[in-house]
Formats: sequence, C-alpha cells, structure tokens
Amino acid sequence: MKAEYKPYVDALIDLAIREDIGDGDHTSLCCIPAEERGRMRLLCKQEGIIAGIEIARIVFQRLDPTVEFDQRIEDGTRVKPGDVAFYVSGTLRSLLQAERIVLNIMQRMSGVATQTSVYVARLEGLHTKVLDTRKTTPGMRVLDKMAVKLGGGENHRMGLFDMILLKDNHIDFAGGIIPAIRGAKAYLKEHHKEIPIECEVRTLEDIDLVFEAGGVDRIMFDNFTPEATRRAVEKVAGRCETESSGGITLDTLRTYAETGVDFISVGALTHQIRSLDMSLKACE
Repeated sequence: MKAEYKPYVDALIDLAIREDIGDGDHTSLCCIPAEERGRMRLLCKQEGIIAGIEIARIVFQRLDPTVEFDQRIEDGTRVKPGDVAFYVSGTLRSLLQAERIVLNIMQRMSGVATQTSVYVARLEGLHTKVLDTRKTTPGMRVLDKMAVKLGGGENHRMGLFDMILLKDNHIDFAGGIIPAIRGAKAYLKEHHKEIPIECEVRTLEDIDLVFEAGGVDRIMFDNFTPEATRRAVEKVAGRCETESSGGITLDTLRTYAETGVDFISVGALTHQIRSLDMSLKACE
C-alpha cells in the first residue's frame, strides 16, 4: 500500500468499525465466551481477481492485535471457486466482529479488480492504458483506486488536490481555454505547487488554443468519435499526453485505443461493478 494511502485507509476502517459495532457486538457478547478461540477461512466462490487481503489483515489486527493471519494468496491473483485466500485465528468475538467488514471490503475491491482486468485484456498489445475516475463511492475511493491497480489498470488523480483538470465547466466559467490555462499556471506559481495540468477539449480547434496557452501536461478529448480521436492524436503529435473520455464502453474501448491515445478513462471500472462472491466461515 502506498504510504500516502494509509491515512485514508485508517480513517475508512475506523468508520467501518464504528458503524458496524457501535457500542458492542451484542450478539457475540451474549453467547460467545470471551476466552473462546477459533479459526476461519476466506473462501472464494467465484472466478475473478482477488483484492483486499492486505486491508483484511489490517481490519483484523485493528480489532485485535493478537489475531493470527495466515495468508495463502497474493492480492491481484486470479482465483477460482474453492480457493482459500487466508486463514485467521483468534478469539471468536474478534473474528465475528471483523467478518462482515472484511467481506464488504474484499467483495467490492475484488469486483472492481475483476472488472478492470476485463478492460485491460481488451487493450492487449496496445500502449494505451485504462484509467479510473472520481466516480467512486464517497469514502471508499482509496480502496477503489487500489483495486483498479490490482486489476491491471492505472489511477487517474486521487481527488481535486493532486492534479488540475480543467473540464468544460471550469473553462466556460473562466471565459475560455486560454484564460483557464493561464489562470492555472499563475495559481501554481503563486502557491509554489508542482502538480500536473490537464485540459479538456471539445473540438479539434480547441487543441490549438491549448498549445497557444502552453504548459499543459495532458489533453483530454471529451466525447470524440474514434475518427476525431485519431485526428486529435495526430494533431497533438506527441507534444503532451493524451486521454479519451466520455461514453467509451467495453465494446468500443479497443477502437479508441487503436487511435494511439495514451489513456482512456472509464467510470464503469468503479461505479458499474458486481462484487465477487466469497465467504468467511469457521474451519478446523
């Protein structure tokens, strides 16, 4: 896990524990002796890319540092029904408190990783990379971003703070592409920041305005057709990175990639997924 992700992960796990356990797991407290110990296993019940084992370990150890975590599969591995990702041993109360939190996290992360792997496979042999977006469940973004990487995709910006992305609304409110870019460069200079600048364009003519303003690291072609994208890539001619976005589906992904664009951002990687089926059950 990247060091910069840790504060987000810690805060997310703390919230997950508070919302699920509250002032106590009264079901376990009423019928499970405090000293009773046991063992559980994470069983995969569906084929896909597993993700979130690292986070599961953190959850268990956050609830009870004495829990023993025996990992058998690495995050990012393709699994099949019957595969066991890990065994965990400890007091039954601790294991039961962690059960649903771990499953909720791992099932979603594995769904995102699996979905991403399908898109990545469509780009085999091409230099184009598939990117995630900010279309994530609030509070879960860090896990979604981690899952995309485990599925073979790449991360776009984490949020509004680590890249300037001048989209259509920013450009329209700023009075056009040139004043928007000039404003971005002046802002970064004034505040002594070094973060990338990306600018969205809606027409081929907009590309000329971007280069007239200068200083942009990437141009995003918004809702271009594949043919318009090909012409746009040729017009940029390697002077900066290029990205396609808007309405690109799994069926059209490779057609866009064949235009030579560097990146394709796809919101469906994180907002149109099916969780991967798995269970966390008692075992010997």
